[in-house]
Amino acid sequence: MPSMADTTANAADKKQERAAARLAKQIGAFARQHGGAEGQLAHIGQAGTRIVLVGTDGGWGDLVAPTYATAQLAAQKAGLTLHEEFDGEFAARVKTGPYEWTRMAGIQLGGATGPAA
Repeated sequence: MPSMADTTANAADKKQERAAARLAKQIGAFARQHGGAEGQLAHIGQAGTRIVLVGTDGGWGDLVAPTYATAQLAAQKAGLTLHEEFDGEFAARVKTGPYEWTRMAGIQLGGATGPAA
């Protein structure tokens, strides 16, 4: 008969597996929409781990996994190539538009936080 610790560990493993499967499905959808994708994992403290996605077409997005291990498992399930860092070469693939530039400038300068009217 399994111990209480074994039962709890199995439940946690199943929960992680389900979360990773959901994230892998979302990663796959992003990759299909953008002609492929690569990614990078970044710790964001207690909130979990950010999975930064960069599409072949320069489109980008991110997802948040509850743990680093879940993010790694999701990337593995989706067949996502991971970069150790979001370095210059990888970051240069990201294409930004007017919305992103307006938003970034607004935040830095204390101005508007959305698209210019």
